[in-house]
Amino acid sequence: MKSEASPYQFLERPASLARGTVTTDVTNILRDAIVSLALRPGEVLDKNAICDQLGVSRFPVSEAFSRLQGEGLVDILPQRGSIVSLVRIADVREYMLIRKALESEAVRALVGRHDDGLIADLRRNLAAQRAAVEVDDRSGFHARDLEFHDMLFDAMRFAKVRVIIESARANLDRARRLIITPRRLALSLEEHQQVFEAIVAGDTGKAVAAMRGHIDSVMAELLVFARQRPDIFADGDVLSDEEDAFPFG
Repeated sequence: MKSEASPYQFLERPASLARGTVTTDVTNILRDAIVSLALRPGEVLDKNAICDQLGVSRFPVSEAFSRLQGEGLVDILPQRGSIVSLVRIADVREYMLIRKALESEAVRALVGRHDDGLIADLRRNLAAQRAAVEVDDRSGFHARDLEFHDMLFDAMRFAKVRVIIESARANLDRARRLIITPRRLALSLEEHQQVFEAIVAGDTGKAVAAMRGHIDSVMAELLVFARQRPDIFADGDVLSDEEDAFPFG
């Protein structure tokens, strides 16, 4: 009798199941699947099927669910199992406020204090972003998008600030992937280009305004999307028309 195909074939089995790393490996695999939307918001998680696909026991999968619950990516429902958490637009709004404040200040600190190496790296990154836009490579663009922002923090050696940003990244990345369209890719590329040009010109005011405008633009689009698809947001059905703006100045 032919066995049924696993519903989790997209989950790659850990390369090695070394003692002490299994739970971390399983957590990382499931997190990546949730953030990339391979596991969709609201999807029921079949623990046994995940164990079979990854070739692990129930313990590391249970532990992974607990860790991901702490990150806001999984809901564990007593006596009912576990599901991929719906996206909370209220949380995303707060995370975006944090990013807006920290990234605009990082840019402010960077202008006039960068070296030629950073400019060359950012230029190459923007070229890669443009190439991804031209072929509608959404995953590739997303990776280059994250890299662009990381370069700015790395240049200033803002390790503590980056830790704060990283702590919010998983849910933010998941939400942002929901609005990745050819139009959004082109807009983000244009907004990144504006930040870059202001840095090169040494114009602090324009660089800060461009970064703040970029984050506002992404958040505004997320709010519109949440109103259109309230089924994948925990609070999408309670957004008011007034909340379609990103009211942080």
